[in-house]
Amino acid sequence: MTAITFVRGDITAQAVDAVVNAANSSLLGGGGVDGAIHRRGGPAILEDCRKLRASHYGKGLRTGQAVATTAGRLPARWVIHTVGPRHSAEEDRSELLASCYRESLRVADELGARTVAFPAVSAGIYGWPMDDAARIAVETVRATPTAVEEIRFVLFDEQAYTAFAARPV
Repeated sequence: MTAITFVRGDITAQAVDAVVNAANSSLLGGGGVDGAIHRRGGPAILEDCRKLRASHYGKGLRTGQAVATTAGRLPARWVIHTVGPRHSAEEDRSELLASCYRESLRVADELGARTVAFPAVSAGIYGWPMDDAARIAVETVRATPTAVEEIRFVLFDEQAYTAFAARPV
């Protein structure tokens, strides 16, 4: 059975098999979690991302999909990059957000990862309301069959931690 835990802290400091990156579709770094992972992990992550762009992902990674690279200098083995949807008041994109979590766990299983750290995908600059992001994230990982033994949600601030920790696991 998979354990689901909540931690307030810095996702780049997590000693886990795989850290999930809330990436942008270019895979070439950005702000928020994406920028922090690239900065702390160093140039090896960007080099792997460039290789992916030169091969299978020439147009970038599609929203809701996931792909893995090295973790560089992070205390993890891999980074699983996933592109979350931007929140929209006009269109329900909840399934795309849920797909980020399912696809990340699929990639984790392919890698043989036993511990995975997730951020609050799409709840930063992409504008997803934190309570709804937490609901979708926790419900999705709880319902997704996986060999991962621990799913750790690493939340940067108190608002995110409170929203996630309030979810039943």
